[in-house]
Amino acid sequence: MKNLLLLFVFLFSVQFSQVSAQKQIEVDGVVLPRTIEFKQRTLMLNGVGIRSKMWVDVYVQALYLSELSQNAESIIESNSEMAVRLQITSSMVSSDKLSKSLNKGLLKSIGDGNIANFKTQIALLESLLNKEKTVKDDAFNLIYNPADESLWVFKNDRYEGKIPGFEFKKIFFGIWLSNKPVDEKLKNDLLGKS
Repeated sequence: MKNLLLLFVFLFSVQFSQVSAQKQIEVDGVVLPRTIEFKQRTLMLNGVGIRSKMWVDVYVQALYLSELSQNAESIIESNSEMAVRLQITSSMVSSDKLSKSLNKGLLKSIGDGNIANFKTQIALLESLLNKEKTVKDDAFNLIYNPADESLWVFKNDRYEGKIPGFEFKKIFFGIWLSNKPVDEKLKNDLLGKS
């Protein structure tokens, strides 16, 4: 009887760990969900990668889409639900450094466009990211909602606010997916090409 009970416990724990493994993925010590629920839509993990600067891993990033794709341009141009998740992995990343890094990425993403057209949205993004100190293990979900054409900002699953504009959404996702991404390897990882 004791052996039967031990067998039952073992089989239950194996089954539970398999179900758990199917719902999450671990990258560089960071556990990420395979899906994100937003406004009664399920966004699926399209790809995941690590952003490094000067030999230091600064964050793990994941791209979630309502329909999986390896076409960066169609993702940028799509007016459907999508999200990026940034999980801070270095204590060297502060709110200010994260904002400056995203601003540099936005400048690259817009290319020859006029960054002044997005001054209000960029200031709002900065204020939402800087509401409180950013520390290692903080997670940001930045989710585009086509219903109100805005980018919703969540920090550690807490809603911080939203940034309006479909055109802003395009340059924001272009930070990582444009023809001039901040990191070519990370772009390929997010597209599931690595």
